[in-house]
Amino acid sequence: MRHGKRTIKLGRKSEHRNAMLANLVCSLVLHSRVRTTLEKAKAARRLADRVITFGKKGTLHHRRLALAALRQKDVVAKLFKDVAPQFQGRSGGYTRIVKMGQRIGDSAKLALLEWVETATPAPAPAAEPPKPATTT
Repeated sequence: MRHGKRTIKLGRKSEHRNAMLANLVCSLVLHSRVRTTLEKAKAARRLADRVITFGKKGTLHHRRLALAALRQKDVVAKLFKDVAPQFQGRSGGYTRIVKMGQRIGDSAKLALLEWVETATPAPAPAAEPPKPATTT
């Protein structure tokens, strides 16, 4: 019986699945949003929320736990330095999944996985070209 077994298997062996989810979360940390399938986004959300909690605690032990999960030193450094401090006032729910429709080739459901509180800069207003001087 599978009572209490919440692992989303995604049709992969555990080593492949863990590496894929770690790479997905690393891309999320680096780029603030990732376009992937809905099931992968739901699986990666659990890992992303866990490493953000590690980053908020900020101890050496939690840095090592995050490094064990993500496997990339530069990503863990960015996570602890830039990403996790944005969520100090939030007690959970750090990611958002936005459904994007279906992929053309295989009709897989696509989703956008992104941080809830992203400091995305607003687009700068386009500068108006100077008006030519009129002579009368």
